[in-house]
Amino acid sequence: MPPGLRLAAAWSWRFLIVCGAVAVLIFLVIELRLIVIPVLVAVLVAALLVPVVTFLTRHRWPRGLAVALVLLGSLAIVGGLITLAATQIAQGSQGFSARLVIAYEGLKEFLLTSPLHLTEAQINDFVAQGLDSVQNESAVFVSGALSVGTSLGHLVAGLLLTLFCLLFILVDGANIWAWVVRIFPRNARAAIDGAGRAGWETLGNFARVQILVATIDAIGIGLGAVIIGVPMAIPIAILVLLGSFIPIVGAVVTGAVAVVIALLFLGPVPALFMLAVVLFVQEVEGHVLQPLIMGTAVKVHPLAVVLAVATGSLLAGIPGALFAVPIAAVLNVMVGYISSGAWRGVPPPAGPPAPLWRTVPQSLPRFRSPGRDARRVERTDPEATTEATPTDATPARRAPDSGSTTDD
Repeated sequence: MPPGLRLAAAWSWRFLIVCGAVAVLIFLVIELRLIVIPVLVAVLVAALLVPVVTFLTRHRWPRGLAVALVLLGSLAIVGGLITLAATQIAQGSQGFSARLVIAYEGLKEFLLTSPLHLTEAQINDFVAQGLDSVQNESAVFVSGALSVGTSLGHLVAGLLLTLFCLLFILVDGANIWAWVVRIFPRNARAAIDGAGRAGWETLGNFARVQILVATIDAIGIGLGAVIIGVPMAIPIAILVLLGSFIPIVGAVVTGAVAVVIALLFLGPVPALFMLAVVLFVQEVEGHVLQPLIMGTAVKVHPLAVVLAVATGSLLAGIPGALFAVPIAAVLNVMVGYISSGAWRGVPPPAGPPAPLWRTVPQSLPRFRSPGRDARRVERTDPEATTEATPTDATPARRAPDSGSTTDD
């Protein structure tokens, strides 16, 4: 057998084994998504909040109090945004049905006078076909309605698991990472520890930069909606803020929602202006923010970002698109650190720092009744001991008689 063919065969079966292991890992992650997704969300949020907790602890705040303050502040901000969006949606949805009828009539008139030369009968046929398809798929909607309770239960459980994991990562993250490092052989601990710390730094940079980019997108599109007069501008801005956590794709999809709302409530001309605002914001993000800010912080090529988002959305939907870029960035940095050999000669990491609490069970103090303590005091009273004589306690030993000795 030629040496080249033997080498190719050796590489091939090793490559197949690696691909099989990756496929099994992806399968397990998808099957355990109800646990994996909350843990990933907690890790991503912790990468954003850990610097705040560290800043407070450096200024002599107790770590527990700093974690509580950061968590409560984050929950207050998120709750305030959700409440504001819900209030705006409730106020703007009062005339939504009437706006839909007006928008339908306007669209119908536009199609009748357009170069397409559609007739009213053709438009009515299209509408009837759409209604028939909705009725034919009613079983899907019914089954979806029946599964709402299960979905809500999963959502609540996921939120609680996210908060629980986030709390322990913020409080005791160093010990958790030290435990993970100790799983590996001693010779590999330096490489794993260095790669993990580099990946954690990259993840924190990604979270902070993505917050900045999402805020700029939300302000730009929301301000454009306010200037044009699009209703529910604040919910649109909040939706863009949340959607922009999916790089490149998220802001486009959420911006399309703003264009549709402008078309329904204001007509085609304001919708075109809204579309121009969305495209302008996307150009600023793609040509200014992504290369200058995201590129230096994450060091992932835009093509890799698009491919990662597409692959993640194909495998796991919206969660896959959300976590595809940070996972790709972290893996890129970790693999680069290990392959660079910078960890060679570095001693293994020391043991974990002292935990905030001890989990070793301690013996509880024994309960003693007041009467028992009083009796103990009476027995150990010094006056009572001085008054006692040896004859009171034990009989005196009779001294030997000197006259009873015999002379040899």
